[in-house]
Amino acid sequence: MNAELLQISLFTVATALAATALMLPPGVALAWTLARHRFPGRALVETIISLPLVVPPVATGLLLLYLLGRRGPIGAALASTGVDVIFTWRAVVIAMAIMGFPLVVRTARAAFEQVDARFEQVAATLGARPMRVFFSISLPLAIRGVIAGAVLGFARALGEFGATIMIAGNIPGRTRTLATAIYSYTETGRDAQAAALAAVSIGLAFLAVAVSNRLAGAAR
Repeated sequence: MNAELLQISLFTVATALAATALMLPPGVALAWTLARHRFPGRALVETIISLPLVVPPVATGLLLLYLLGRRGPIGAALASTGVDVIFTWRAVVIAMAIMGFPLVVRTARAAFEQVDARFEQVAATLGARPMRVFFSISLPLAIRGVIAGAVLGFARALGEFGATIMIAGNIPGRTRTLATAIYSYTETGRDAQAAALAAVSIGLAFLAVAVSNRLAGAAR
């Protein structure tokens, strides 16, 4: 593998790891909330979370472009502090995180639902505060499922294309990922490079999904 292909592969893995770190804390918190609480608007929250799985990724990218662009509500606020998002590595991370987030929530939620709530209730009756109950009871008992969700989210981030190309583009050395590079190389007739990157992408995705399935199976 030449230097260019290696750089693309390493950049994709690094941004996918950053996206996983970004989506994991809110994803776990939301998964536990949905698994343990009933509240008004719960069905709406579940629907919004699942939207990136069914809406075309380019549509999600268009929405992110509106929100994060220099004239968008979030992008304008960030630009005023000197932080640019669109067509930078930050946009790649955000696109990956948005697309992988539903998988993290769904998998972690299933893990929390398998934890017997009586353990949490006993700890609470003994005076443990909610945060302590979560970190000492809920999370440790669901940890395999949570990690499985994180790995699945990472795998989804690795293959993200539609939203990424909308808000980050396909800039060589700056925002080009495995998926966008495969597309670009195929369009320009560089089939050997495209095939090499496709093999790397499939290998990484296969490994991540295999690990996720193993962890999810062990959590049952």
